[in-house]
Amino acid sequence: MLSHSISSEIRPCPPIGIMSESEHAERPVFQVLLERLQTGNAHIVPAATAAAMLDATDDRAPVEWSEEDIVLLHWRLLKEIGRLADPETPLEEKFDTLRWVFTEREKDRKPFSFVSCLRVVGCSPLSPLPYCGLVDVEEVRDVIRCAMHSWLRETLMRYPSWVREAIVDHPEWVESRLARNPQWINEAIRRTALEGDLFA
Repeated sequence: MLSHSISSEIRPCPPIGIMSESEHAERPVFQVLLERLQTGNAHIVPAATAAAMLDATDDRAPVEWSEEDIVLLHWRLLKEIGRLADPETPLEEKFDTLRWVFTEREKDRKPFSFVSCLRVVGCSPLSPLPYCGLVDVEEVRDVIRCAMHSWLRETLMRYPSWVREAIVDHPEWVESRLARNPQWINEAIRRTALEGDLFA
């Protein structure tokens, strides 16, 4: 089994644009990682394991996960980052992924956290990615943080102006509505299209 007790490497992150020679050489690893997350097509679980799980007659029996299954599950979770760049990805899914990436630091050491997934996928010989070792989690977060504004803007442009204004002016209210009903925006758009805007 994987050991989740391996601490991730923590280094101070230099300001953007100021890199030492060794850091400059590492930069392509992050680009390769993000590109692979967006386009990678590794199987989530091997077909034999999936079939065995479906054929299990006793729902209370524990499911045996191989180390490869666990690594591929970490990989599948990381692939959600690739969906952030897709304007078609629903807003609620993007918010969920961003909450997972930028969670509280005390949760970083938990299994299947963003940090844990980067460590497992970067270091395991069973990973669908070529070995890249421990990556600087904060640098990956910085890349996501820089790109997130354009990713969210592209998604928001798909919605009517009144939805965009509500999201910009009252993000907490919209988030609470989406938490209760992930289809809330779609239902509100349909309702407005059928009934028209009462205040127009």
